[in-house]
Amino acid sequence: MQYIRETHWPDEAPVTLPDKQFLAQFEKDHGIRLPEQFREFLLRIGDVERARLEPVTVTDEDGYTYLPDLMTIAWGQGVPRDLIVLCEDEGDFYLVRPDGAVVFWSCIKPGGFTEDYWESVWDWARKEWLRL
Repeated sequence: MQYIRETHWPDEAPVTLPDKQFLAQFEKDHGIRLPEQFREFLLRIGDVERARLEPVTVTDEDGYTYLPDLMTIAWGQGVPRDLIVLCEDEGDFYLVRPDGAVVFWSCIKPGGFTEDYWESVWDWARKEWLRL
């Protein structure tokens, strides 16, 4: 966790880190249920920016990484509604399943899903996000 914070590339207007009350209201307002590990990810490092992959944000409604906006785009591409966008990557998506695992959706692949799989958002962060 500390390593992730140390690699943070703050921008001119840093994103606010959400708290538990904010996330509970966010889920209620948007009709989504965040898997537990993803909720923890947002609570602990939901304000960190680094490299070219930028995980979604929930506190900056005007940001290009704002989760509800990215969900709308993903759904428009056919992403199943039980999956939650973790990160957009040039039109493709890293998605969190209800069980907390992460899968990859390619907008150019028929059916969308690839063979890419991570056991959790933390596994994805370690193997994909932090390696860039």
